[in-house]
Amino acid sequence: MNWKRWIATCFGLGWLPLAPGSWGSLPPAIAFGLLMYAGAPAATTAVMAVMLVVGCVACVLCAPASIAAKGEDDPGEVVMDEFAAQALTFLILPLVATRGLCGWECVVLASVGFVAFRAIDIVKPWPIRELERLPAGWGILADDLAAGVCSAILVFVAMKLLVKV
Repeated sequence: MNWKRWIATCFGLGWLPLAPGSWGSLPPAIAFGLLMYAGAPAATTAVMAVMLVVGCVACVLCAPASIAAKGEDDPGEVVMDEFAAQALTFLILPLVATRGLCGWECVVLASVGFVAFRAIDIVKPWPIRELERLPAGWGILADDLAAGVCSAILVFVAMKLLVKV
């Protein structure tokens, strides 16, 4: 077992059947929901920032091992890009919330963020798709980060409209 592939797959999540990118996106969404429910917005932002940085570094450094092993430019097993971008989706939300969130609000925002990110990541509207052309781990990562920014905007809007925070 190549340890770089193990990391690029988010410790094996990328090898799970059906929609590996969704599996890789789950840890940040769950962490966001639980930390916000616990009433820890500063800790939530810190954890999302750490997940973002760790995911980015892991993707750029470790994805080339999966690329070489699979012979594909963007192997589906690499999900550290989704891990990083999903954390980006939730990064600033705790900072802009004007009050604490109750349980159902945490679930709604975590769900909206997860679904919005996965939808944008799968569809990859222009110009997000163009970012895939960057070399190796950078191309794998950049399109997901752009999708993360777009989904962060959608979650911010949902937070203001649905949760009224």
